[in-house]
Amino acid sequence: MIRRPPRSTPLYSSAASDVYKRQPNPIGLAAGFDKNAQVTQAMLALGFGFVEAGTVTPQPQSGNPKPRIFRLHEDRAVINRLGFNNEGLEAARKRLNSLQGKAGIRGINIGANKDTADRIADYVMGLNELGPLASYVTINISSPNTPGLRGLQNKSELDALLTALIAARKKLQRRPPLLVKIAPDLDDHACADIAAAALSHGIEGLIVSNTTLARPASLKSVHAGKTGGLSGQPLFTPSTDRLRTMRRLTQGKLTLIGVGGIASAADAYAKIKAGASLVQLYTALTFEGPNLITRLKRELLTLLDRDGFKSISEAIGQEAN
Repeated sequence: MIRRPPRSTPLYSSAASDVYKRQPNPIGLAAGFDKNAQVTQAMLALGFGFVEAGTVTPQPQSGNPKPRIFRLHEDRAVINRLGFNNEGLEAARKRLNSLQGKAGIRGINIGANKDTADRIADYVMGLNELGPLASYVTINISSPNTPGLRGLQNKSELDALLTALIAARKKLQRRPPLLVKIAPDLDDHACADIAAAALSHGIEGLIVSNTTLARPASLKSVHAGKTGGLSGQPLFTPSTDRLRTMRRLTQGKLTLIGVGGIASAADAYAKIKAGASLVQLYTALTFEGPNLITRLKRELLTLLDRDGFKSISEAIGQEAN
C-alpha cells in the first residue's frame, strides 16, 4: 500500500477536489471489468484503492453481436466493441444498495441505452437511482461503441447534459461527485470546450481517457483492423498527451484520473506527473494477472522515494507543461 504522508501533508493536491483525500492508494480499476457491480468488494480486496463499476444503462441490453473482444497479444492491447452490455439500472441498484455501510470507494459509470429516444434523460435516471449509492458517478460520453454517443462531447450537447445533471444532483439528499469520461481522439479545440464546460458547471473531475478509434501503424496483430475501441499499451501515449492537455486547461482545479495503457509503476507515475491525481487500469490485467496491483503500489513508492517526493501530491502535474 502506498505510504501515507504525515497528517500535515495532504495525500493529494490541495488544488484538486478533496473527494479522494482518504484514498487508500491511487490505483483504481477502470469501468468495463465489473459491468454490473457484482465484484466490487472482491476487486477492492485484491488491492485496488477504488473500483468503478459499469457502464450501466437504464434498461438491460445485450450489447453488440459477438465476437466483440479481440486480444492483440503482440501489441499488449485489446480491441472491444461490447456496446454497453449490462443488466440494467435496477440490477446495479440492488447490488450497490446491499453494499451500503461496507468499506471501500465504489464509483459507478453510467451511460445511455443504444435505442433511447432521450439520452440526457437516461443519464439523469442513472444519476438519480445510482448516485446516492456510489462514492462518485462517471458520465460516460466517450465510448466508441454506441453510435452517436461521442457527440455528447460537443460543446452544446455537453452543456445541455451537464445542466440537466447538475440540476438533478441538487435534488438528491446525498450528492455524489460527478466526473466526465472523455475520448483520447479529441482535438485541442474540443478539449478546450470540455475543460471550460467542466469548470463552469462545477463538476468535480475528468477521466482521461476512454479507448481510441485510432490504429497506430506500429500494430502487429492480425486483429489490428477490427472495429471497436483500442486499449492497452498503444493507448498510453495519446491518452497521456490528452491528460497533460486537460491538466493545463483546467489549471489543476479538477481531479483528473489518468487511464490508458498503464501496465507498470513507471506508466502510473508518468500519468501522475502529467496531472493525474489517480489512475485506473484494466487491459493490463489481461496480460499481467492480479499480482500486477501489488507490484504497481510497491514500485510506485520506490519511484516517489527516488525523486524525493514525500507524497503523491508533490508529484502531480510536475511534467504537465
